Amino acid sequence: MNSIPEAAMNFGDITHAIQLALAPVFLLTGIAGLLNVMAGRLARIIDRGRSLTEKELPQHLQDSDALHKELNRLERRRHYASSAITACTCSALLVCMVVAVIFLQVLLQVELKWVISALFTASTITLIVGLGYFLREVHLATRTVRIQVIARAK
Repeated sequence: MNSIPEAAMNFGDITHAIQLALAPVFLLTGIAGLLNVMAGRLARIIDRGRSLTEKELPQHLQDSDALHKELNRLERRRHYASSAITACTCSALLVCMVVAVIFLQVLLQVELKWVISALFTASTITLIVGLGYFLREVHLATRTVRIQVIARAK
C-alpha cells in the first residue's frame, strides 16, 4: 500500500524536474541561435581569406603589404570568432549537464544543488566569455571595413 503514494510522489518529483529543466532548455535555444550567427560570421571570414589567397586580387590589394595587413586582420577575426564559438559551445554543454544533473538528483534522490549551481555558474561565465570574443570580432570587423561613398554628380 505504501508503494502507491511513493510512486505518486516520484511522479511529482519527475514532473518538477521537467519543469526545472525547461528554463535551461530555453537557454540552449538562445545559445544555438548565437552559435548560428557566429558560425555564419566565421564562414564569411574564411571565404574572404580564401578569395584573397586563391583568386585575382582587387586593385587596392595588389600591394603585398596591403594584402599582408588584410590577411592578418582576417586571421585575428577568425581567431576571435572561433574562440567565441568554442566558449559558447562549452556553455551549451554545461547547460546540458545542468539538465542531466537535475534528473539525476530526482532519480537518485541525492541532493545535488551545489553541483547544479556550479555548472550553471560555469555555463554563464563561459557564455559571457563567448559573447566578449564575439563583440571583439564585431568591433574589429567594423573598424577594419572601409566603405567608400561615391559622390553623385549634380
